[in-house]
Amino acid sequence: MNNEKIYRDQLHTAGRIWTVAGMIMLTLVPVAICVYFDAWPQLSSVAKGLLGVIPIFWTVGVIEVLTFVPMLGTGGAYLGFMTGNLSNLKVPCALNAMRNAKVESGTEEGEVISTIAIAVSSIVTTIIIALGVLMLAQVRPFLESALMQPAFDNILPALFGGLGVVYISRNFKIAVVPMLFMIALFILVPSMASSVGILVPVGALIAIGVARILYKKNLL
Repeated sequence: MNNEKIYRDQLHTAGRIWTVAGMIMLTLVPVAICVYFDAWPQLSSVAKGLLGVIPIFWTVGVIEVLTFVPMLGTGGAYLGFMTGNLSNLKVPCALNAMRNAKVESGTEEGEVISTIAIAVSSIVTTIIIALGVLMLAQVRPFLESALMQPAFDNILPALFGGLGVVYISRNFKIAVVPMLFMIALFILVPSMASSVGILVPVGALIAIGVARILYKKNLL
């Protein structure tokens, strides 16, 4: 028990140090660009941009911490939140690794497997991105051609459509009401499409309400 406490204390110490260091490095990139080009954005423009994304990032951030930390363990949580893309990559990797190793999340064995899986996933992702950047220069003229332009114009709809199918199919009964509500809202009021950051919490509340009603009626 004493060794476990020492191990977790070391993880928390290292995790906090590297998290703060990572946040500083990420912040210094735009600051360095502004200093180099002597071009600083207006505070009002920054505030306007943040207003559209802060609601969704705060909401998702709180939900992911409460949801993923118990699943990933101490080391996996620090590493996963630092490297990012948890729900689409790191969490599935960790869960699959624990299932294949026949260990449960929340146990010491599960935490070790989770941390290793997320570390390997991060390394592989970094290598693939690096190779992609190096190879991109060779195919850039083709990607920027008029032939490929229609494909790139539909990247976001295709991406979010694919992700939507995965999440909606998991809990169709719960997802159908907020999905229809958002579709109707965007059709009737197209200007609301620019307020996605505000509408995400609204959709979440609708989904929670629907889930509560279905649970009370024993439909879940």
